[in-house]
Amino acid sequence: MKHDNPKLIGQSVPRIDGPHKVTGRAIYTDDLKLPGMLYGALLRSPLAHARIKRIDVSKAKALPGVKDVITGADTPQIKYGNWRLVPESQDELPLAVDKVRFIGDEVAAVAAIDRETAQRACELIEVEYEELPAVFTVEDATAEGAPLVHDISKGNVSLVRKISYGDLEGMFQKADYVREDTFRVHAVQHAYLEPCSSLADADEGGRVTLWTSTQTPYIVQCLLASTLGIPENHVRVMKVMVGGGFGGKMELRPWEFCAAFMARRTGKPVKFTLTRVDELAYGRRRHGMTLYSKVGFSKDGKLLAKDFQVMLDGGAYNAMGPTATFLCGTFGNMAYRLPAYRYFGRHVYTNKPPASAMRGFGAPQAYFAMESQLNQAALDLGMDPMDLRIINAMEEGDVIPEVATVSSCGFKQCLEKVRAASGWDEKRKNKKPGHGLGVSAFSFISGGVFNWFNTKYNFSSVEVRVYDDGTAHLFTMACDIGQGTDTVLRQILAADLGIGIDKVRLTAMDTANTPKADLGSWGSRVTLMNGNAILDACRKIKDMLIPVMFTQFDLNQIQDIAFEDDHLFVRSNPKKRLSFAECVYKALRGRRGEPLAAHGFYTPRNRGLVSPAFSFGAQVAEVSVDEETGLVKVENIYTAHDCGVTINKRAVEGQLEGAIQMGLGYALHEQFAMQGGRTLNTSFLDYKMPTALDMPPSVSVEVETYEPEGPFGAKEAGEGLAIPTAASLGHAVYEACGYRCQDLPITPEKILRALGKLK
Repeated sequence: MKHDNPKLIGQSVPRIDGPHKVTGRAIYTDDLKLPGMLYGALLRSPLAHARIKRIDVSKAKALPGVKDVITGADTPQIKYGNWRLVPESQDELPLAVDKVRFIGDEVAAVAAIDRETAQRACELIEVEYEELPAVFTVEDATAEGAPLVHDISKGNVSLVRKISYGDLEGMFQKADYVREDTFRVHAVQHAYLEPCSSLADADEGGRVTLWTSTQTPYIVQCLLASTLGIPENHVRVMKVMVGGGFGGKMELRPWEFCAAFMARRTGKPVKFTLTRVDELAYGRRRHGMTLYSKVGFSKDGKLLAKDFQVMLDGGAYNAMGPTATFLCGTFGNMAYRLPAYRYFGRHVYTNKPPASAMRGFGAPQAYFAMESQLNQAALDLGMDPMDLRIINAMEEGDVIPEVATVSSCGFKQCLEKVRAASGWDEKRKNKKPGHGLGVSAFSFISGGVFNWFNTKYNFSSVEVRVYDDGTAHLFTMACDIGQGTDTVLRQILAADLGIGIDKVRLTAMDTANTPKADLGSWGSRVTLMNGNAILDACRKIKDMLIPVMFTQFDLNQIQDIAFEDDHLFVRSNPKKRLSFAECVYKALRGRRGEPLAAHGFYTPRNRGLVSPAFSFGAQVAEVSVDEETGLVKVENIYTAHDCGVTINKRAVEGQLEGAIQMGLGYALHEQFAMQGGRTLNTSFLDYKMPTALDMPPSVSVEVETYEPEGPFGAKEAGEGLAIPTAASLGHAVYEACGYRCQDLPITPEKILRALGKLK
């Protein structure tokens, strides 16, 4: 099915929130202030692992200006976590009760008349701890006799995921070339510019309204209601601008609970806002992993078998670690044809800040290992790394066992396009000293199918209303966290109804006034899933409007009605037309004023076990390495991306540029300095995130395919792009100076040490 409005789909439509953001008029949670509002502060554990023996809050309560002080003993003590499908995986409490499990674990909360008083009160709380032995690496945590972070998890392993298909041993025996490698990838932070903030207000009946910086309002609504012990409908999560998320804002967090709980206790609004130190020292982060990978090839480069074993450093709690454990194994056998595969993944507790979802969600780690091995194997087999990938690349119709059947795939085209755009063949032939080219590739999901949150509702739902002034109103719980979905969703609706995007009003992320439910912004799901829900609602609206055309022009039922340029018309006779406004007016008259409104829904069904659609892409990085200083300079990055049919060209380009920035940081700059479970670099001065001055020139090439499961043929365009940069840079650095990195990041010290210039 092709779209009705080619003039709108694929265009570079400016973001509707752009003017508000660049002029400073955008409202974020910390900008909100309600009459009588109190300010919250959290007391955190100074120890990585300890039993709480006694908490004395009397001095804090006596401080003038303090209105409430709570500890875990005051709360309902209901554990929570996003994996509601497996209740035993829900391992967090808003405030610690029995013991603390990482430096920064929340122990108590204060609400006071201002931030300074709240912080001073926290300092007056006396906590007596019994310090316990701690574990800070997955190797130490899984060693025999290691202290347990959670008593119920044997060997500190909270979850195991296994995948196995094909004759693994037989294929390895058949292989002409086998290699085994161990990779270690590190934790990094989301570094969103807006620190988390939450403001809660409660009415006389104890019903809560929460304004919060989140990318999953429905999930927060459900889990907050559960931890408070009240009905879901008694919690309302309201929209504010969200200054970035990248996976770091998709769970219920302690300050959200504390704001709501204390608002109900005090009868006053309560707001918590974190600092940058809070975010970097104690916040969620990408999983560090130890990855063992054994791969086998035939002499002509065909992949035959892969044995993939991964330990994920989950930190003190599960958070979204179970999903990362599942997905890491899934990404381990995507993109390439692989006859035999075995995955053994373990999510391991350590006494560090919890790791959770972050852009790519297990894929950057898995693909760094896979793509690095492909590049090494190509050299050993005497093949061009690009050719090796083309030989093994998936195509449309291929089956990924235990994952899905690939319905659209431009992977080989991406490899060929990026080869041409980068001048791969010529530059490799005429290689300059100290310069190198590296290639990497990827595939990513367009939202997940597995219902780990155990929702009884559809994965996405919307309501569309149309009016006799020619406008439409879209109600959705989908959450724009800076990726531009508020614009894209309006674009999809306008394109399908054939009206201007300026005639579409959007109400988003209000759990009281938008349809239940939407699972939020993660896994690159919003455009495909919420877009399909919009198309479902638009189809129902069309079914209300088309009979007007039949009656007006005495048409028969087989004549095709088009929606375009704010009009409805007969395709075979365009002179038979009505304006959209007039058609809505006549439909309203015919329905005796009954509103023209429709609900649309989407839940992927029978499209595989993981995702309804998959994006593909390839990237070439060009670098120079100064062998005297170890400095890596990224000269250029070329990316080809199959995201189906592009809905908003400018938005896709923006996603690519942001992904390159995040990929550069992961590969070259960002890392936590840790000592005894304590994070030492807690500012952007010390946490070396790439700035605009570090961004290299980049070239983006679109490879358009048509995804039948996606709205207008679209699929993922947000997270996949962040996957390949670490491996493409790693390969380029090797080509430039001979250093092969298997433990990110690629630092000057590591390069100089490998070159024998640093002890």
